[in-house]
Amino acid sequence: LSDIVPKPLTLVNGQTLLERLLAHIRRAGCDKTIVNVHHLPEKIETALAEEIEAGFVEISDERADLLETGGGVKKALPLLGSQPFFVLNGDALLVDAVDTPASLVRLREHWDNDKMDVLLLLTRREEALGYEGVGDFYAAETDETLTVEFRDSRPDAPYAYCGVQLVNPAVYEGMPEGTWSNREIFRKAAKTGRLRGLLIAGHWMHVGTPEAVVAAEHKLIEIGAE
Repeated sequence: LSDIVPKPLTLVNGQTLLERLLAHIRRAGCDKTIVNVHHLPEKIETALAEEIEAGFVEISDERADLLETGGGVKKALPLLGSQPFFVLNGDALLVDAVDTPASLVRLREHWDNDKMDVLLLLTRREEALGYEGVGDFYAAETDETLTVEFRDSRPDAPYAYCGVQLVNPAVYEGMPEGTWSNREIFRKAAKTGRLRGLLIAGHWMHVGTPEAVVAAEHKLIEIGAE
């Protein structure tokens, strides 16, 4: 499917993953979004034409090189400013619980400049639909925000990353240009005790295959979401 459709334009119940992410961003009150493009970039730009025209979306162009999650953010820093900002993976599908604030709003409410460089949205692995990987995070549940220990791909790690974070741009200082993963940012923040996590109130779905699309659509029906 991704040979002809960039993954963020995958349809789930008639809405693309990208449309769903932009809706979360709007609910959080953000007035500007940077979208990076590499694979089939013209299709992303066409899908975002109205948002680009309105000034809500600006494109960070990665056509020349696939920079991964960390290198992509590093390249876009001049467009993002000096205040903490959200980073959302293009394949994250979140459904917020109806009786709690939206996920991005909760991240912002729990952000503490004095204690954090990175605040991750996490899920318990057994509650993640379509996720067959192992976990990466251990946490001490001392309060609502979890003090997080990051370890790559451990089968006993109870928490998985939902592909959504709030981050201080200063943590990217000294990081290289080029291709690298935001996992390096997680490691950097963990070493200084400034990596935190917040459990999702709602549902996170990993939509990585056509079968996962079907499973996600069934889950949305089951929980009464669009």
